[in-house]
Amino acid sequence: MKRTLRLLLTVGLSLVCVSLFAQKFPNYPIPQQPDTLRILGIGNSFTDDGMMYLPELLEAAGIRNVVLGRLYIAGCSLERHCREYAGNAPAYIYYKSTSNRWETVSKKATLLDGIADERWDVVVLQQASGKSGIYPTYQPWFGRLVEIVRWCCPNAGACIAWQQTWAYARNSQHRDFGRYEKNQQLMYRGIVSSVEQLMRETSVEVVVPSGTAIQDLRNTALCDSLDLTRDGYHLNPGTGRYTAPAHGSRRSWPRPSGRTSPGTAAVWREPLTS
Repeated sequence: MKRTLRLLLTVGLSLVCVSLFAQKFPNYPIPQQPDTLRILGIGNSFTDDGMMYLPELLEAAGIRNVVLGRLYIAGCSLERHCREYAGNAPAYIYYKSTSNRWETVSKKATLLDGIADERWDVVVLQQASGKSGIYPTYQPWFGRLVEIVRWCCPNAGACIAWQQTWAYARNSQHRDFGRYEKNQQLMYRGIVSSVEQLMRETSVEVVVPSGTAIQDLRNTALCDSLDLTRDGYHLNPGTGRYTAPAHGSRRSWPRPSGRTSPGTAAVWREPLTS
């Protein structure tokens, strides 16, 4: 009987510790003026849209000492990332840029392959687009994914950052648009609210607000009939994809060795609303 009680107590304490870790895990700032800045994105096609043109923007600014990585599974949610890690599944496409040009490292990579590949300074996470405005879908999976990054990344002091995704086009036919009554403003407000709650309840301070940048641009003459998308949800290869990483605001990525120009890629803290 005593052994059973001790076991239950141990399990209970473990669950409490995991819960507390998910809420206020140790986080670290982005290094300032590093010799090389290393940024890894873990996500899906929205990660691709947000990072695709970063090498070109860096090259145009004369920056050649930034290493970028993308771990991609189509439509992947926070929950699925955790399950793929648990099964050590080679389900990812791993892309990497070391000289301002994307190359495919592997089409059958595991999550561990990408995380352990470099001493990443920044690891950017995001939720699947259809769930991005529904905060209960973030936890406990966000906390578990952070724990995976902390265990596996060679740099124990990596900054955990968040990519705020964008709302679908007003006429989008995406199957998840019904979660938001097929209302772009409702979806956008849900995304903003979810990211703000994430920042309140966890140690995330650095947010890449692609969603706000896109929503702001939708209120200008640059907006087209598909609301800057190519299919109702993925960004178009012109204005949309250039805006997601390049739209500048309150805080820029640090300047490696002082060789950047302002506004190359931006990170917001607050506010997130347009």
